[in-house]
Order: sequence, then structure tokens, then C-alpha cells
Amino acid sequence: MKSFIKSVAAAAVLGVAMATSAFAGDAASCKAVKFADVGWTDIQVTTGATSVVLEALGYEPAVSTLSVPVTLASLKNKDIDAFLGNWMPSMTGDIKAYLDDKSVEQIGTNLEGAGYGLVVPQYVADAGVKSLADLGANADKFGGKIYGIEAGNDGNRIIQTMIDDPKNNLKGFQLVESSEAGMLTEAEKAMKDNQWIIFLGWTPHPVMGEMKIHYLDGMGDSGFGAATVYTVARQGYTSECPNVGQLLKNLKFDLAMEGAMMGPVLKDSADPKETARAWLKAHPDAVKPWLQGVTTFDGGDAAAAVAAALKS
Repeated sequence: MKSFIKSVAAAAVLGVAMATSAFAGDAASCKAVKFADVGWTDIQVTTGATSVVLEALGYEPAVSTLSVPVTLASLKNKDIDAFLGNWMPSMTGDIKAYLDDKSVEQIGTNLEGAGYGLVVPQYVADAGVKSLADLGANADKFGGKIYGIEAGNDGNRIIQTMIDDPKNNLKGFQLVESSEAGMLTEAEKAMKDNQWIIFLGWTPHPVMGEMKIHYLDGMGDSGFGAATVYTVARQGYTSECPNVGQLLKNLKFDLAMEGAMMGPVLKDSADPKETARAWLKAHPDAVKPWLQGVTTFDGGDAAAAVAAALKS
């Protein structure tokens, strides 16, 4: 009888353990989620929005600002868990080796319909500069400068490759590396005075969205043009931390959403994460698809936890 009672007790304990396991969230090692942010406003706000949700679920997200090459190397070295800014096809040259050796994995598409490339003011396009092939004969009018953003950026690399290629006839140009804000300051100043300028443009972007600009044609297979943005993670991360992994796979943004979150950051120097939090509070239904198949860190109701956090 004692043996029977012990067996029943053991079975009960096992049943509780199995039930707990079935509803548990990720392992303790998954509580800290390490993101890379390359300093672009769109990635700042999408990473901020994701961090707000993760905190509501009981995780501890941390964000490191790194260049694109360092981000990819850090993913391979497992110093970073995930990155929401894999712009393709412009980053093909940066990420291909990591995808080939499977040290970095594309786990989801988080934005479609984006654009990326060299732009000129519309009045410059109206004057006849509509393609990459039109730049060479007008180097003096542009002051011989093409404005990019921070060093190590894939767009800068593409621009420099174009300048170095003799067939593009861009010998009189030099790449000017700056910050996103610095580049926009130069662009706004030039456009205010109807001066000619070429700079790196992308969509979504609230400031560029308000500018009358023209994306240059003739980019070939450079990587400039229509773009798709992917979420990438270090090798094995979604298996080790399936709950966070499911959230990351579910993430979907759109141009209007990102533009709305980016606006206060660029125009008023607002904090990206707090701007994202405010947007999510105003649009709580946007989070629901992200939470499909996701629980809190300890296995609870994800939708209820996020809803409560956004109301507070």
C-alpha cells in the first residue's frame, strides 16, 4: 500500500512538472535579450517597440549601438542575439558569408515595400539629373560630394563602390560620411537654397517623406532600389529561446507605422523607445499579431500582460 501511495504521489509530482513545463516560457538564460541597433532611426524605433513588448512579457532586453559589420560579427560570436535591420538586397555583400556558414539566420520579414538609394531634390531631377549616368557631367554643380551616413554602413559601401567603378564616370565625386541627422541637415540646408545635392535616401522616413526628392535610376544590381527588411538572429537562438524566437518571427511593421514612430525622434529628438511605447499605447491592436503563439517569460498570458503594461 505504501508503495502504491508513493507511486501515486510520484506520478502526481511528475504530472505537475509536465504541466508546468508545458506552459512554461523560456529558460532562465533567455531572460536577457541582446539586440544590436546600427543607429538608424527606423531600427531604433522598431527595436524600441519590440523591447517594450518584451519588458511587458517579463524579459530584460538590452540594446547595443554597433556598425553593420560589428553587428554581424557579434551575432556570429553570440555576443548579440538579434538584429531587426537586415536591409536587403543592399546588405547582401555584408551578410552573405554569415548566411552561408549559417552563423546568422534570417528568421522573418519585418518590413516590405521599403526603398533605398541615391536621391536628388526634385528640382535637380527636373533639370535632367534622373539617373546615375547623369551625375558625372554635373560633378561641379554638386560640389563633387555625395552625402552618406555613418562609417561602416552598407549604403556608404555601395556609394564608394560606384565612385570607384570607372564605368560610372564619378571620378570627380567623394563620399562624405556623416550621421543620419548630419546628412539631413546638409540636405535641408541645400534644398532651402535650391542648391544641388545628392544624398542617401530611404523609405520609410518621415523627414524624407516630406521632401520633394527623386530616387536616381540606373542602380543596376548595386542593392539600391526596392527593399525588404529582415529580422536576423544568431545561430540556434530561436531553438534555445523559442518563446522570444516566436515573437521575433511574428514581428511585422509597415511604412506608416514606422514613419509615425520615427517622426518625433527626428523632429524633436524624442527617445526612440518612449516614442514607440506612446505609439503602441495609441494602437494596442497592432501588437496582437506579434503575440500569436507567445507567452510571458514564465508561461502566462502574453496578450493580457502587454495590454496591462500599455495601459499603465
